[in-house]
Amino acid sequence: MTIYKEGALTDIYFDNSSTTAVDASVAEYTAKCMREIYGNPSSLHRLGVDAEKLLNSSRAEISSALGCNPEEVCFTASGTESNNTAVFGAARMKRRIGNKIIISSYEHPSVDEAVKFLETDGFEAVRLPLDESGRVSSQQLAEVCDDKTILVAVMMVNNEIGAINDISSLVRTVRTLAPNAIFHCDAVQGFGKLPFSCKKLGIDTLSVSAHKIHAPKGVGALYIRKGLRLPPYLFGGGQESGRRSSTESTSLIAGFSLASRIAHDNITKNLEKVTALRDLLTAELMKIPQITINSPENALPYIVNASIGKVRSETMLHFLERQNIFVSSGSACSKGALSRSLKALKLPPERIDSAIRISFSRYNTESEVYALAEKIREGLSVLFTK
Repeated sequence: MTIYKEGALTDIYFDNSSTTAVDASVAEYTAKCMREIYGNPSSLHRLGVDAEKLLNSSRAEISSALGCNPEEVCFTASGTESNNTAVFGAARMKRRIGNKIIISSYEHPSVDEAVKFLETDGFEAVRLPLDESGRVSSQQLAEVCDDKTILVAVMMVNNEIGAINDISSLVRTVRTLAPNAIFHCDAVQGFGKLPFSCKKLGIDTLSVSAHKIHAPKGVGALYIRKGLRLPPYLFGGGQESGRRSSTESTSLIAGFSLASRIAHDNITKNLEKVTALRDLLTAELMKIPQITINSPENALPYIVNASIGKVRSETMLHFLERQNIFVSSGSACSKGALSRSLKALKLPPERIDSAIRISFSRYNTESEVYALAEKIREGLSVLFTK
């Protein structure tokens, strides 16, 4: 997305997997709710009732986009909290049955670090390798899944290379070999970009985040399948039907609901547009001999991961930044560490060290793609000679 200030071109933004700019209509609606519907939804007076109505309508809107019932949506403060709630809740709930937890080798830190903590408390963790296309296969899962398995967590879309997992197939494997296990899916990178239904996927829990779909930061949601009594992660006033104590941020949730509707209603159109931009970018990058595309062929088009010759990713990132073009050297949560996803694919260290992630939004344009490719080409000629 190009940002204009006083008519002048300033920023070209290709780091949408880290966060997105808030949609103007969403920002306006969120601010309006802050000013006009500011009561506590747990209060019994009129202002509280108004806030509760807003909360309920927002829950219905987001549940529609998720393909579930409104009562199955629990609001949180982030995708990280949603993932933590699912992982720790499953471990507490199922500990008497077994102690095995299976995750992919590239789960988001909010899953992976939570599982590492549980390993110190007597749980066994199995991290599934990636196949050549960056996915988890049902066969690999079947080889380690057994009646001691209590939790399987696999993300829908890899946040670094865009690989898309076949969640429905993985769920079927778990239901056959570990029918008592909970299946959790981190869908933060897929929500609003890929069409899916929680009901059709067959998962037990699923996490999403507002700021990935042009809504404000500070709000997320956790789908919890009806009938699954997941223990709470936060204790207090018993909000969210006792599943997550803390006064709901109704204005942020309202903004999230509007962003969900906009994304869901335009999901096919946006996917077609971004696919065309991805194809254009790939074609332009492949004209540059030093560049290798790391994202698999059938990856989510919103994410393109590429290795930029012998120039370190951080060096190229800052070169592009000086041109007012913003990309990422990987997941924003990794703070510059080498990509776990590319390491899991067993790529050579020099290819990992030169990888950048380019992530689109519905606001990006063809002219921005051409500008990015041109500046990468320029960066290679300037930086490689130094």
